[in-house]
Amino acid sequence: MKLPASWKLPATITNRFGLNTAGKQRAMSADDHLLLVLHRVPQLGHDRQPVFFWRKPNGTWEHSSGGVGIDTLTKHLQEYSTAVEKFEQDYAQATDAEDYFRLLEAIFPLRLAAQNLHATLQAAREAVPADRDLISLRDWAYDIERILDLIYENTKNAMDFNIAKRAEEQTKIGMKSVEASHRLNILAAIFYPLTAISCVFGMNLANGLESSHYSLFWLVLFVTLILGTFVCRWVTRGKWL
Repeated sequence: MKLPASWKLPATITNRFGLNTAGKQRAMSADDHLLLVLHRVPQLGHDRQPVFFWRKPNGTWEHSSGGVGIDTLTKHLQEYSTAVEKFEQDYAQATDAEDYFRLLEAIFPLRLAAQNLHATLQAAREAVPADRDLISLRDWAYDIERILDLIYENTKNAMDFNIAKRAEEQTKIGMKSVEASHRLNILAAIFYPLTAISCVFGMNLANGLESSHYSLFWLVLFVTLILGTFVCRWVTRGKWL
């Protein structure tokens, strides 16, 4: 976007523009003329859209879109305030890390633009210290920047907390799974000898014990359970005793 052809600005100001873009947000003054190069509220996926505000030596303002008066600059800041209010609502409605990430992604360019807007109006206020309207607008830009900083930091902290909370929940689930597996291993260790002995004696082979007294059954059970206890201690402690 180029400066309006009808604007009669000093060459000291016009010579500071490149051929392709308006450049960053800034304030330029010369011979009692003040030119503000500002950017509209940034949108994701779109290039910066510059707008120009010219303060003439007599104190009147003109806007590059054709508007006249300080109200055009006030309207520009109001667009930023409206965007901030929307982000405040989005932050209040965010519930998970994905919501917070999308919010951070959208806030970042607006936050950077608001910082440069505040710096530009501060420079303009220093260039024309007697203009009290610029003081009010500078203070408004500072409030916008401060609120965006708070929203950004709160959103980042909320996202980090949400991620940490999910990680903690996953850790607890994993610990419970490990504990359940450990209990199953203990049960398997206790009954493993009994299972092995039962399989051996359950084979359909003559072993001479078919007609033994029933007390032999209890003896074998008792011995295998004791052996299972030793196996369990080895599994849980790494040693037999």
